[in-house]
Amino acid sequence: MEWRGAFVGGEEIAQPPNAEVVEVQSPWDPKWIGRSFLAGRELVEDAVESSLRAFEVWRRSSSEERSSLLTRVADEIAHRKERLAELLVFEIGKPIVWAEGEIARLEITFRLAAQLASIERPKTLDLSYDPRGKDFAGSVQREPRGPVLAFVPYNWPYNLAAHKLAPALATGNTIVLKPSPLAPISSLELVRLIHDVGCPAGVVNAMNLSNDDAQWLAQHDGVKLLSFTGSPRVGWFLKSLVPRKPVVLELGGDASLIVWEDADIEWATQRIVASAYGYAGQVCISAQHVLASAGVLDQLRVRLTEATLSCKIGSPLDRDTVCGPMISEGEAARVEAWVEEALKGGANLLAGGVRNGTWYPPTLVENAPPESKLGCEEVFGPVLTLVGVDSLDEALARVNSSKYGIHASLFTQSEEVVRACHDNLEVAGLIVNDAPTIRFDGMPYGGIKDSGFGREGVAHAMEAMTEPKVLLQRS
Repeated sequence: MEWRGAFVGGEEIAQPPNAEVVEVQSPWDPKWIGRSFLAGRELVEDAVESSLRAFEVWRRSSSEERSSLLTRVADEIAHRKERLAELLVFEIGKPIVWAEGEIARLEITFRLAAQLASIERPKTLDLSYDPRGKDFAGSVQREPRGPVLAFVPYNWPYNLAAHKLAPALATGNTIVLKPSPLAPISSLELVRLIHDVGCPAGVVNAMNLSNDDAQWLAQHDGVKLLSFTGSPRVGWFLKSLVPRKPVVLELGGDASLIVWEDADIEWATQRIVASAYGYAGQVCISAQHVLASAGVLDQLRVRLTEATLSCKIGSPLDRDTVCGPMISEGEAARVEAWVEEALKGGANLLAGGVRNGTWYPPTLVENAPPESKLGCEEVFGPVLTLVGVDSLDEALARVNSSKYGIHASLFTQSEEVVRACHDNLEVAGLIVNDAPTIRFDGMPYGGIKDSGFGREGVAHAMEAMTEPKVLLQRS
């Protein structure tokens, strides 16, 4: 059994006598159980007070001190990478190759934050545009806002936590982190690691919270910024509770992929299948809708069907596994119900579609009704839809009809088509000749429409967690 407590004031807190237990059952190994507990209101208040006290010291730390801490975290991640990956495999069923990829990115995220922290300096203001400017020297310094409240989802419990932890540490902020109740062990293990390498007491606090306490904490005067990654329903609700606080939301998506008539069909098939079915599609930028130009639709249908049927589903410990279990049987049953609804509405099942407990196989559906849940909601499972389009305008209109907008993909050799899609698609990012799941941890990342508010990516999160402070000095 894996046990993790709460972290408050630099200490790992044991479970209080009357605290409610949080128990996590591995989605594929009945022998693996993780346990933690829900923090009570008193402990939550202690965490905020600890963050506020630590902030008064950490905000004045040097860039060298912050960079050194972040580098030590990255070094320790590299040292513990096998253990960290193993936790992911058992707690959330992430296939081992994906788990190792998350740990590699986790290290990169902290190293990037360390680099950015080391070069953080006031920036000179150019005042030459105004005749009065000749009498002044001006600069802008970014100052930390104060304690950050961070919500982390289950699907990337390390690296999505890191995208909040690392920028906060780099900018002199303190943080209270709430892990997902479905995957608290991994996120709390990362917090433990950060303390093991010498994080000052109170700079990073973490605990499991009930929904009521999470809402209460979001509205606490001691919390100065809210950073949430999770479902649109919860994210927008939390934002409505704190209209006067800065908020960053990273929410859901239903990524579309346009396969144009000049695309490399073999390459497109490989990348689409890896994106749609990898880690059972439990990524907000997993491929969900394929829009194929009429000239390649028949060929692509055959190749996608073959690739879907041959996609490896199996143990997350098997290095050949692409599609492992879903996080719970309830989630797998939901995906099954969505596919059945689409089929009743006239869609065609080309492959997959038979659930076995938490396992839902790679599934390909053609012509899912746009009004069906599969057609218009985020499936967050290993299901891909296919539809033909007669023109680029039709493809653009279909993508833009979605209420989501994180990434879209385009497979083509035409720069003209690339430019038309980039100029007209209502998304935050266009990936050309690769899957929508491609993300580099330094780029601005987020969504428009229902998919989010603001941007992450280390430098962009650092900007969100700070405020500009101007210095004008008359000569």
